[in-house]
Amino acid sequence: MTPTALAEPFLRAQLESLGLAVEYVRAEGDLLHRRGADGRELPVLDLVGGFGATILGHNHPELVALARELLAAQVPVHAQFSLHPYAETVARRLNDILHRDTGDPGPYTAVFANSGAEAVEAAVKHAELDRGSKAAALLARVDDGLDRARRAVHEGAVLSAAAQELAEGGDFEALAAALTAVNRSRAAEPPVLLALAGGFHGKLVGSVQLTHNPAVREPFRALAAPCRFVPAEDPAALAAAIAEERRTVLGLTLTGGTVDLVGHELPRLCALVLEPVQGEGGVRPLTAGYARELQRICAEADCPIVVDEVQSGMGRTGTFLASSAIGLRGDYYVLAKSLGGGLAKAAVMLVHHRRHRPEFELLHSSTFAKDAYSTLIAARTLELLEAEGGARYRQAAERGERILARLEGVRDDFKDVVADVRGRGLMLGLELHDQADSASPPLRELSRAGVLGYAAAGYLLNAHALRVFPTASATTTLRIEPSVGITDPQLDQAETGLRALCEVLRAQDGERLLAR
Repeated sequence: MTPTALAEPFLRAQLESLGLAVEYVRAEGDLLHRRGADGRELPVLDLVGGFGATILGHNHPELVALARELLAAQVPVHAQFSLHPYAETVARRLNDILHRDTGDPGPYTAVFANSGAEAVEAAVKHAELDRGSKAAALLARVDDGLDRARRAVHEGAVLSAAAQELAEGGDFEALAAALTAVNRSRAAEPPVLLALAGGFHGKLVGSVQLTHNPAVREPFRALAAPCRFVPAEDPAALAAAIAEERRTVLGLTLTGGTVDLVGHELPRLCALVLEPVQGEGGVRPLTAGYARELQRICAEADCPIVVDEVQSGMGRTGTFLASSAIGLRGDYYVLAKSLGGGLAKAAVMLVHHRRHRPEFELLHSSTFAKDAYSTLIAARTLELLEAEGGARYRQAAERGERILARLEGVRDDFKDVVADVRGRGLMLGLELHDQADSASPPLRELSRAGVLGYAAAGYLLNAHALRVFPTASATTTLRIEPSVGITDPQLDQAETGLRALCEVLRAQDGERLLAR
């Protein structure tokens, strides 16, 4: 028997049970339009914003006009292994912005992708290529030193006490065999990936290992190198984790006719991957103090930092990069979502020249990345964001402050319902108190099942034409991520809906929450 749906039928059933199974037929600005029972379009205020992809709103008119021009001009989408001047334009503009905002002249080499998760994986792959190349070069130098020591012994040099102990009283060849065995064992250990607890970096085979949520990660942990998670805002924990993971390999040195052992730090730390504002972890910004300590610790350990700005970047938090506002500099940056202006699937990984491995450009590729359509849309998106001296960044900060003030008002009036509000710019979250011990059976069951936030989203959609979603790994936090163009009347609508939701939860009215 053929099921009623074939395109992700389980997800469809979940949406239906939560009141979220609607079809949107048109989008503009901060509005999505659904079709009513009578066939009319019903506007819905969208505060999800494509999980951060619509900083300029849905279907921005200038970008739509450009997209039409490009399609009418038949610009090539598939011209792989050829010159891509439009991608070069985007790379140069991004370098100019990074130089301005971080003070680091770079340059950063750009590797393009189609999605944030792909770009994260490109960054990690590149970091591993860099680490592995450095490790191989070190081991080659150790082997050269071994050969030099062998010649010296043949010419009369003697072994130190430490070297004799490793050789267990044997000759030089016994020493060489023991040293080689130790080094091979240590070099065979897998590279160390570090990420912050609460982080989200994608759901592909590699990127899911960096995503902290065990429900998402654990089923696939055997498929790739595991990640070690450290708590955010705890520099001591990061330093301790790095210290535990450091390894040395043994080499030989010749001093005054004596062959002795010397230790060499083995490059084992692949990268630390982090979001300057954790999105799916509940909208949690990192502090400047933590960023400063993290930067210092990683620099001392030569551990590259991958800054995942997929959701927080492109001006959403009031600066082009959320990381620049806290003084954090990355060896790698990852941008996506709003890079495509809400119309194109575009992403990019930027790697600092001091770590760039040119051969990576031949080892990594993507069929659709770097095409003329997506890179021209990305270039125009950057132009719109940078126009008038970055007016849209200031707009994001101003709109964000106004929304945050309203959310704080809701929290202050409903402290029994709202646990916290937080975020930066237009990347905000409102955290609801857990209802696992509620007197209302529906609320209790929803909370224990981890879907209270989704039920709240269903209520807001159906009762107030308001579209919100919880963050994926902290499902009692409702994300607020509109475009820079959100209006005051739309803020009124959002506040009215959120206050009504709080009234329902305060009344412990689970039936009303689920009414459709």
